[in-house]
Amino acid sequence: MRSFKYCVLAIVLSTLFSFSVAFCGQDGLPDEFCYLDNILSDVVYDVRYFGNDNFVGERIDGYKAKRIILTRDAAAALAGAQKDLATFGLGLKIFDGYRPQDAVLHFVRWAEDLNDTRMKQKYYPGVQKKNLFRDGYIAEKSSHSRGSTVDLTIIDIKTGQELDMGTGFDHFGPESWPGNKDMSIQVRSNRALLREIMVRNGFKPLKEEWWHFTLEFEPFPENYFNFPIK
Repeated sequence: MRSFKYCVLAIVLSTLFSFSVAFCGQDGLPDEFCYLDNILSDVVYDVRYFGNDNFVGERIDGYKAKRIILTRDAAAALAGAQKDLATFGLGLKIFDGYRPQDAVLHFVRWAEDLNDTRMKQKYYPGVQKKNLFRDGYIAEKSSHSRGSTVDLTIIDIKTGQELDMGTGFDHFGPESWPGNKDMSIQVRSNRALLREIMVRNGFKPLKEEWWHFTLEFEPFPENYFNFPIK
């Protein structure tokens, strides 16, 4: 059963940010899903899988538009995180949200092609591609396909510069583990800030990726969707 306090939080945030249910279930989206830029216009969107700057090196199947989709509950919670950061002159940059199952299968096909290593130096310099499945970097299902997982970082609102998180988004390797103690104090502080803000607003982190958060009480914990982002 969903925690009462998170239900209240979603209602309050909906009011504070003029969150309208009219934006959900429209534009061909299933009920409860929203285009995030209809809800949060004051964050930066860097949709990596729409372009070539990602670990595959090409646009990913299912990404037909440079937009982010999330469930209504996740969007409302994310609005709270943005509000908390704005107090410090900081904001969110979002890399990915809902991910179609077709995109996940694109990753799987790419991982099986051991000859394609064009993005290795930038995204997985210390990892052998043949070990991506074994080590859990690639899987046949992703929490992103349930609609309430988001990949993001923190930026300085005035300059637009990302806070130093030690690695870039989607870097494969232990350097990306949030608890990696080999990182500098500044990097660990920045990661801790992101984690604190997201957890405070109802998300749970992933121990292998500093950028990855899933809504704790996600509305579709067992459903993996496959509608395109368009």
